[in-house]
Amino acid sequence: MSSSSICIDTGVHTAAVRVAIWVRPGAGRSVVGGAHGGALVVRVAARAVEGQANEATLAALAAAFGVRRRAVTLVTGATSRAKIVEVTGGQQAVLDRLLAG
Repeated sequence: MSSSSICIDTGVHTAAVRVAIWVRPGAGRSVVGGAHGGALVVRVAARAVEGQANEATLAALAAAFGVRRRAVTLVTGATSRAKIVEVTGGQQAVLDRLLAG
């Protein structure tokens, strides 16, 4: 298991992956992959204005993990580039592939 994630049992039939991420708003396009200080890097085109970058980040993570947007929730870091998100139904193998770049 990667140092930037924790698999937890949510009490239902799907596990969740809690992931430390580093957001880079204002990118040319939205891309998920790579690592920055042990955190998964998420580049989003949206600017960090009125939560637009947060919403774009959660949508990009959902697409990268192959889950619905509502399966990705922000745990901490609403106003920071360093965030922790929880991906319900996310798989550790997908996270490992994304961290590898």
